[in-house]
Amino acid sequence: MLAIFVALVFVGCASSKKINYFQNSDEIVLNDAVVNFQPTIQYADILAINISSIEPELAVPFNNFEVQDDRMIRQIPYIVNANGEINFPILGKLSVAGLTTQELTDTLYNKLLKFLNNPTVSVQLTNFKVSVLGEVLRPGAYTIVNERITIPEALALAGDLTIYGKRKTVTLIREQNGTRTFIPIDLTSKAMFNSPYYYLVQNDILYVEANKTRVNASAVGPNTSIIVSSLSILISLAAILIR
Repeated sequence: MLAIFVALVFVGCASSKKINYFQNSDEIVLNDAVVNFQPTIQYADILAINISSIEPELAVPFNNFEVQDDRMIRQIPYIVNANGEINFPILGKLSVAGLTTQELTDTLYNKLLKFLNNPTVSVQLTNFKVSVLGEVLRPGAYTIVNERITIPEALALAGDLTIYGKRKTVTLIREQNGTRTFIPIDLTSKAMFNSPYYYLVQNDILYVEANKTRVNASAVGPNTSIIVSSLSILISLAAILIR
């Protein structure tokens, strides 16, 4: 009976405000900066760029390929150097850091019009991944194909927070232009939807901190079960002697 009473006390003390996401009934109108968000290219990013045209043979020199030992043709990706540049065939060095993939696509298209008839340009970030750590069901790094992912979507990929994760103080770790920043995210507030950090960028890390229950549980040592068993025996003996 005592155990049941204690359990009921703890359940009664639990607050939905600490657990539920996106609380309060106010409607949220997303601002344009959030709706139209696009990640920008950074130093050390890996880009897959493919050029084609209605005259395929003329487009070949603008693609970065190598022939492997098995005579298979492999496309070589472009790595953004420390100066924010890539070395593009024929066009030479191009400054790409700070551009979105769409902006780089448009830039290449305009430059290639001098050489190709109606060129088609495809630019993709191949190293776009986010990491989710801490109190989630499946912590790990996740590759994002479409270069567009929100905080809730990233947490969903990781299986959502466990019951031991703090919802009000999830930490977003972001490194850009040599600066690492730590941003607190409150999952219980709808204001998150208008946060400039709502959409994640490549190499972002989400860290979910453990709550007090998890921290206290970690203090339980390997001898705890022996102590509990011993106390149980002593209580049983005391009950027999009292009778």
